[in-house]
Amino acid sequence: MSATNEHSGERLAPVTFLPGVTRPSSPRSAGPRFEPVPDPEPGALSDERDAELVAEPDYESQVAAAIDLVARKLRSRGLSEQEVRSALSGAGVDRAVADDAVHALTERGWLSDEALAEQLVHGAVTRKGMGRRAIPQLLVKRGIARDVIEIAIDALPDDDADRALDLARDKARSLVRYDDETAMRRLLGMLARRGFGGSQATSAARTALADARRDAGGGARVVRFK
Repeated sequence: MSATNEHSGERLAPVTFLPGVTRPSSPRSAGPRFEPVPDPEPGALSDERDAELVAEPDYESQVAAAIDLVARKLRSRGLSEQEVRSALSGAGVDRAVADDAVHALTERGWLSDEALAEQLVHGAVTRKGMGRRAIPQLLVKRGIARDVIEIAIDALPDDDADRALDLARDKARSLVRYDDETAMRRLLGMLARRGFGGSQATSAARTALADARRDAGGGARVVRFK
């Protein structure tokens, strides 16, 4: 219905205010005034979906996330069990979760200290020319257990003397311009850094230097220490 207007004679419908809106004190000076809606109580959730978003992941999801983290690292290099545990600990993974992740990775064949030790030993011998004394130190730094290291080293062929001589010959060719004492000192130092020492290194250095001098046209010379 409409209320009567004094000028037009028509009646205007009464104003109905929405919830939360109070009638203004003066219709000419102010519009509708909105009352603030109170905030929900702390911790209140709007619906179940919000609850799922803030909920902690279940245990199985945590283990799966830990496995995924390690799997990404394994794409670039092999890791020992100790290195995996250190990586998970650094990422804030719970110890029980890490234990189950390591167990799962081992069962899948993705994690094996024995296989890693074999790879490292093969690389140390073929690419770096390292001797038996230096290889265990390399594996210890990677966190591999002593018993696993011993098995990997025992599988090596007993050819340190040949490898030491090969290394010494490669180096000796660049040392023929030095006197015997200087050349021998440098050869023995290089062999020691690769894990060769004692009489084995000395014999390899002397033979290699004598061969290098002969090949350079200087004839075979007896290498003596002063």
